[in-house]
Amino acid sequence: MSGFRHPPLAAGWIDRPHQRAELGDLPLESGETLHDAFVSYVVHGDADRLKDSAVLVLSAIGSTHHRLDFLIGPGAPLDTDRHAIVAVDALGNGLSSSPSNSVRQPAGAFPRITLRDMVESQRRLLEQLGVERLFAVVGASMGGMQALQWAVSHPKCPERVVAMTPMARTSRWAQLMNELSRRALFVDPACAEPRLRDEAMRLWVPLTQLAMVQTPDMVEAFADASALRRWLDDTEARLLEHGPDPFDWRCQTQAYDAHDVGGTPGCDGDTVAALTRIEARLLVLAPELDLYNPVFAARDVVSHVRSARMIVLPGVAGHQSASGVAAESTQVLRSAVAEFLAA
Repeated sequence: MSGFRHPPLAAGWIDRPHQRAELGDLPLESGETLHDAFVSYVVHGDADRLKDSAVLVLSAIGSTHHRLDFLIGPGAPLDTDRHAIVAVDALGNGLSSSPSNSVRQPAGAFPRITLRDMVESQRRLLEQLGVERLFAVVGASMGGMQALQWAVSHPKCPERVVAMTPMARTSRWAQLMNELSRRALFVDPACAEPRLRDEAMRLWVPLTQLAMVQTPDMVEAFADASALRRWLDDTEARLLEHGPDPFDWRCQTQAYDAHDVGGTPGCDGDTVAALTRIEARLLVLAPELDLYNPVFAARDVVSHVRSARMIVLPGVAGHQSASGVAAESTQVLRSAVAEFLAA
C-alpha cells in the first residue's frame, strides 16, 4: 500500500492483509476539503458476511486498527465465526489520511478534522464494501466517542454500540491533558514548530504513557524510583522511532477537544438531544478512576440513552482498563461484550 507506515507488530496483535479505500476529495465539517482522502482498514473473518453481519471496530487516539485485537477472533467477543469484523484506522493516525502522509496537504497544511469527519470517512468505506447496516459498532476512548457519534449520526444503521471509556462531549479535563501533550511536542502556541524529537519524547512520554492513562495504584507497582525512571527511559527510546508524528497528534487531539455529539446537524448544539436520538442498544464500559476520560462522562451518556447499560470495570488500570493489559478488567470486559453481542 503506497505510503503505508505501520508500527512493529506487538504481542497479541493480529496480522491481517491491510487494505486501503480511496475516497477522493472528502468535504469536511469545517467547509474545507481533504484532498485525495483514503482510509486504511483490515477485515477479520469471512468477508461474505459483510452485508448481513458486519461489525465496525474503531481506533483510539494515536492508535491503529490493532487497538481492540484482544477482543477479536474465533469464539472471541468479536467473533469471527459469526461476523465480518472491519477494523478501521481513524483519519489522522498515520495510516489513513494524515498530516504525515498527505501529498497535497502535508504537516501544518492538513485541514482541521472532527470526529464526525472520521465517521463520514468510515461511512464511505462501508458504502464501497456494500454494507448498509451494521450489527455493531465498537470502540474504546476516541473509538468509543466515534461509536456514539455513529449512533447519533446514523440512528438506523448500527443495531448495537459498545462504547468503552467514552465521552459524548469532551470534558475540560481531557482537553487539558491534550493541551499539555501538544505543548510537549511543539515549541510554539500555534503548534506549528515541532520540538527536537528526543526533547519532545522526554516530555510527551511521562504524560501520555503514565499520567494520562495509568493510575497512582498502577505506578506504585514500580519497585522504586529508579525502576520508574528506567521504564520511562526505555519507553522514550522506543517511541523516538515509533511514537506519533507531531502533526498527526495535533490533528487527532484537536478533533478530540472539539468533539460534542450535540454538534450533529439537526441537534442545535444540544448534547442531550443528540443522545436521545440513539436507537441502538448501547453498552458502556468504564472504570471508576480514569485520568483521561473521566467516568462522569460515561455515566452522563447512559443517563440520556433509552436502551443503555453501563458496567463499571474493576481494578486499578484506569483508562487502560479497555486495552487488554489488566487481567481483572479484561475478563469482565470480554464477558460483558460477548454477552451483549450474543443476546
